[in-house]
Amino acid sequence: MHSQQVTGAGRAPLTHDVIIAGCGPTGAMLAAELRLHDVRVLVLDKRTEPASFVRVVGLHMRSLELMAMRGLLDRVLPHGRQRPAGGFFAAIPKPPPQGLDSAYAYLLGIPQPVIERLLEEHAAERGAQVRRGRALAGFEQDDEGVTVELAGGERLRSRYLVGCDGARSTVRKLLGVAFPGEPSRTETLMGEMEVGVPREEIAAKVAEVGQTHRPFWLRPFGETVYSVVVPAAGAGDRAEPPTLEDFRQQLRAIAGTDFGVHSPRWMSRFGDATRLAERYRVGRVLLAGDAAHIHPPIGGQGLNLGVQDAFNLGWKLAAQIRGWAPATLLDTYQAERHPVAADVLDNTRAQMELLSPEPGPRAVRRLLTELMDFDEVNRHLTEKITAIGVRYDFGEGPGLLGRRLPDVEVKNGRLYALLHHGRGLLLDRTGRLMAGGWADRVDHLADASAGVDVPCVLLRPDGHVAWIGDDQQDLDHHLSRWFGEPAT
Repeated sequence: MHSQQVTGAGRAPLTHDVIIAGCGPTGAMLAAELRLHDVRVLVLDKRTEPASFVRVVGLHMRSLELMAMRGLLDRVLPHGRQRPAGGFFAAIPKPPPQGLDSAYAYLLGIPQPVIERLLEEHAAERGAQVRRGRALAGFEQDDEGVTVELAGGERLRSRYLVGCDGARSTVRKLLGVAFPGEPSRTETLMGEMEVGVPREEIAAKVAEVGQTHRPFWLRPFGETVYSVVVPAAGAGDRAEPPTLEDFRQQLRAIAGTDFGVHSPRWMSRFGDATRLAERYRVGRVLLAGDAAHIHPPIGGQGLNLGVQDAFNLGWKLAAQIRGWAPATLLDTYQAERHPVAADVLDNTRAQMELLSPEPGPRAVRRLLTELMDFDEVNRHLTEKITAIGVRYDFGEGPGLLGRRLPDVEVKNGRLYALLHHGRGLLLDRTGRLMAGGWADRVDHLADASAGVDVPCVLLRPDGHVAWIGDDQQDLDHHLSRWFGEPAT
């Protein structure tokens, strides 16, 4: 079975609304978002068990905001370590900018298996079905749905299919979507482990070696545990984590010492391949997460980008299935997320160049290090990496239009507590406006004390500002634009 469009009688009944291939963070988050709207979701994952090797990933500010919007943050926080929101861009050591516009202005370091487990549990609690050890082998789509064939021959049928199945996405390949970009040229080892020499000796050696070899660093996490990043000897199988001996050999080759590294917490390798899918949607099949874009992990944006894809897509796909989506709503998924991914790919390309030991990139790095002493430069790069600077193009309007609204104070609490159910929200400081016929999709809070400096805002379920104003007729127009026709 392949991915071409087919028609004809005798199709199997639609047993699911959406089948998701891949139960990583992107797939699990998408499943949970769809279940907020009673969409029948099945998640397939070819792995019989979640990934076992422990790699620490960072949840940036925007992802933490999304977790808060769905009531997940308190569940996630105890499993991670909070770190300052600075020093992200090309690992240039700068403090966080002052007064970042987020209630969650920190990085949360958390083991990847833990965040995957928490998101999968969240999806399952919402009612999503997860079937492991089920590899997608092919699919056919028609004007009513998608027929999915599993590796063992079983056939399933749903209204939509979403490929969240990683960089080597089977869905993307079968769909025939091009994945242009650059192949990996270099490979780097990354891990957390204990060291056996004094901190001062490590700092001096890292400063010396860092002048000519990048990426290369040892950064302390606690008394004896360090994050270790060192160039690899050559390309290996990225599906298999490196060994401690691989780290020791490369540290000795580059620094003349292995720093007595031992007792690793996790170890992995990464390359600098950079690719972006030409299309995120073909008919009833969509792509999200690493299936749609890959890039080096510098800046720690990958997992965050995928989770944010899911947050953007979930309510739109649910609206399509529930029957109230405006005609072009699902198309806005690619229109909004493809440029965001392109920007992430560009900033990771730039960061990787700044890690080069060549004289030109080293000179640019020194210059950028100076420029980042200006708060505006440091703030711009920090907001770019953490995605709180993302603005979707909703047309002409105030600067807040298209941006996410921070978790401002409202009566009886904070704004994001009102978004737990994945509905739109009219935040009304005038007390004169109504959501009217959209009340089944949009909540309404009349609150003159709300912490915004505009009369009213209409928020989409992903927290982005869809409208600003105080005129009911103009509001109705934008309610129709984003939430379809009013109920009769």
